[in-house]
Amino acid sequence: MADLRNYQGRVQTGEMIDQGLRSYMLRVYNLMALGLAITGVAAYLGFNFAVQDNQLTQFGVLLFQSPLRWVVILAPLAAVFFLSFRINRMSVAAAQTTFWVYAALVGLSLSSIFLVYTQSSITQTFFVTAASFGALSLYGYTTKRDLSAMGSFLIMGLFGLIIASIVNIFLASSALQFAVSVIGVLIFAGLTAYDTQRIKELYYEADGAEVAGRKAIMGALTLYLDFINLFMFLLQFMGDRK
Repeated sequence: MADLRNYQGRVQTGEMIDQGLRSYMLRVYNLMALGLAITGVAAYLGFNFAVQDNQLTQFGVLLFQSPLRWVVILAPLAAVFFLSFRINRMSVAAAQTTFWVYAALVGLSLSSIFLVYTQSSITQTFFVTAASFGALSLYGYTTKRDLSAMGSFLIMGLFGLIIASIVNIFLASSALQFAVSVIGVLIFAGLTAYDTQRIKELYYEADGAEVAGRKAIMGALTLYLDFINLFMFLLQFMGDRK
């Protein structure tokens, strides 16, 4: 009888952990999805305020041609560093608000893609990215294989990708740009699976509400960055230029 009670207790504990993990991952995905929605709305509204009748408005000149564009470009980077380094000292509400602000700033900085690519190709690339991201994240969540070694390799590749992108700013090589785009897709495809597994492993059933909330926000931010980068690299060789 004692063995039966112990077995039943272990089963109930396992079920509670599974339910807690599912709730935690669902929260991560919901936060990420809302961040993407804010980014999309901010990008679309930013473009519509900036361009009217195929002409730049005063807002458009400020956003795309004035020194303010560097503020718009660099502000998301500042926001993500602020959130990453300060989250352990922030309340869940403050961290979540910072994530929303960051997502809006990213959307504003991405509004320029509507000047370069057709809206139909942007929409098509988004759905391709969403389908690919969903499959890769599901693999990372369900696989029993340890992806740590692959993750370390991909992170090293990411640094190389950043260096190559900086070099190509000066070279302006179309061949190098194409190579960067293809490698970028492969790297962020792999990182999507790796990061999903890592976020899953960070779950701990005994975490308090504040700790679990912060973990969910950082997990959402990580997957959000994977999605945005995967989308941008896919757009570079799938998008139809105007």
